[in-house]
Amino acid sequence: MQQDEQKMQPRAKFLLVDDLEENLLALSALLKRDDVELLTARSGFEALELLLVHDVALAFLDVQMPDMDGFELAELIRGSERTRHVPLIFVTAGTRDQLRMFKGYETGAVDFLYKPVEPHILKSKADVFLMLYRQRQQLARELEQRTETLRLSEMFMAVLGHDLRNPLSAIVTSAHVLQHASDDAIVQKTATRMLSSGKRMGRMIEDMLDLTRARLAGGIVLKRELADLGALTERVVQEHGTGNPERRIDFQRQGELSGEWDADRLAQVASNLIGNALQHGREGTVEVRLDGSQANAVSLTVSNAGCIPPEVLPHIFDPFRGGQREGRGEGLGLGLYIVQQIVHAHSGKVEVESAGDWTIFRVKVPRRIVSVVKL
Repeated sequence: MQQDEQKMQPRAKFLLVDDLEENLLALSALLKRDDVELLTARSGFEALELLLVHDVALAFLDVQMPDMDGFELAELIRGSERTRHVPLIFVTAGTRDQLRMFKGYETGAVDFLYKPVEPHILKSKADVFLMLYRQRQQLARELEQRTETLRLSEMFMAVLGHDLRNPLSAIVTSAHVLQHASDDAIVQKTATRMLSSGKRMGRMIEDMLDLTRARLAGGIVLKRELADLGALTERVVQEHGTGNPERRIDFQRQGELSGEWDADRLAQVASNLIGNALQHGREGTVEVRLDGSQANAVSLTVSNAGCIPPEVLPHIFDPFRGGQREGRGEGLGLGLYIVQQIVHAHSGKVEVESAGDWTIFRVKVPRRIVSVVKL
């Protein structure tokens, strides 16, 4: 099976550089194998021309050549972005001079071979670098495949999320009709449950679409306008308080809270953080604080009782992983990831601290107010 895979792989290329034809013939005879193509050059200039065209797995350079010696050639190879990764082995008939060896390694050599070359050593070294080259190729292919798979998956999520909106809208509309068309308690209870589930599904769909916007569209697009973060957050707190009457949300604010932001997106940040605290935090008060005392930025802090497990904390803002906390496992685990993306789009920062029996999320966004100069 392994032999069949090797046959399917493209031939690797070795570059042999020596000003003497007989030396090139000798090296070619020792390195000849079915899965390797040998490129030969009689000078440094010929070698550079070949490197412009071919992707080389390994290069053997003669040290003593006219016009351009092996050290100079190695420096040029290392100086190019295209060829700096090519392993270089110097082949020399000179004596084992320590200074020359240091110079060779400084120019980028990985090894020295002295003439007359021992065939077994030459083949062993070539096999090692060929294996490393094959491994790099395999990793590059796997990375490309996984990247493409991820791109297609996110495109599928975007299409699916968009297409789900229409049937979901029909379900929500029907639930509203049922609520107003019948006084029957069972019908009212069923319609209320349908509306609640429909709204939760709608939030999931929006999270999926935000994920694809952040990954495929280069980030979440903002529509900046002058807004009052205090009024936005107060509205969000009231909405969550109505939906969670058994929980207490303590909201306090201070300072100037206006700035140039995407109001809907920052409301989404506040909603996701408060919802996260209510969902994953322990019973008790959720504290929401807004601080506008700084001239250039406004800070939002959401705190709740409960601790994030140490193994989860480093990945708390990762998509599909941040939701792996204590509490009810609702949602897709995208809320905190979207918070991070929105805050970063506002050139702000978001941090989390969880120690003892308390968890605190801190958001800081610059005001970005455009000053108007009157002439």
